[in-house]
Amino acid sequence: MSSSPTRSSPSRASAAPRPALRPLVAPRSLTHQLAAQLTADIVGGRLASGSRLPTEQEMMAASGVSRTVVREAIAALRADGLVVVRQGVGAFVADKVRRPFRIEVDGLRSLRQAVYVMELRMGIEIEAAGLAAERAGAAQVRAVVRAYDAVGAAIARGEAAIEEDFAFHVSIAAATGNPQFPQFLQYLGSSIIPRKTVQVHSPDMPNSRAALQTFHAEHGDILAAIRAGTPTQARAAMRRHLDNSRKRYRKLAAELGEE
Repeated sequence: MSSSPTRSSPSRASAAPRPALRPLVAPRSLTHQLAAQLTADIVGGRLASGSRLPTEQEMMAASGVSRTVVREAIAALRADGLVVVRQGVGAFVADKVRRPFRIEVDGLRSLRQAVYVMELRMGIEIEAAGLAAERAGAAQVRAVVRAYDAVGAAIARGEAAIEEDFAFHVSIAAATGNPQFPQFLQYLGSSIIPRKTVQVHSPDMPNSRAALQTFHAEHGDILAAIRAGTPTQARAAMRRHLDNSRKRYRKLAAELGEE
């Protein structure tokens, strides 16, 4: 008669330093908070490479979250390459840990941080506009035109046109013919559009109908240069567009004492 399976004794890895987990609270996503805590422990060296993470039960008890939150947080760490999961054993810190690049949405609520991201976009999107003007085929140009028209239609409906604005910039990135450009923008996500994240009560906040029409006119200059196949003009138009936005937000940040 076969004997019933016995519970294995704790491995030496389980004696590794415990992360400083603590109860989590809204409004940030609980999964995001737990993943951020564990990431900080891993990147900061509190959890060394190869050490075992706490069990699901331990994390649930320490942080006060559900099993689903724990599993989603571990999945996020796996996606970032910070954790490996050994079936039936547990989750362990990866042997080679590098802090993943990420733009925290919460940080973008600051005008100053929004300006920093705008400058990052300038480094990518100015060149993307030039390459789009140089390489875009007829189908890609039509896609940019459709995205441009969608922004105009959203503004006409009295909307902020945030997702449409982002889609317009992604369509230009796709028109480069280099998949890395649209993939990078999609990775950053539509939160890089300051109107989505910055919540500032000021009459100077650039989200009025007039302001939206102004930036959409700048979109029109970019589109015209891409359709004409003039890379130098396309780069210049994109630079003006993003730099004008940066100046508007820097001015507002200075007025509100953020600089």
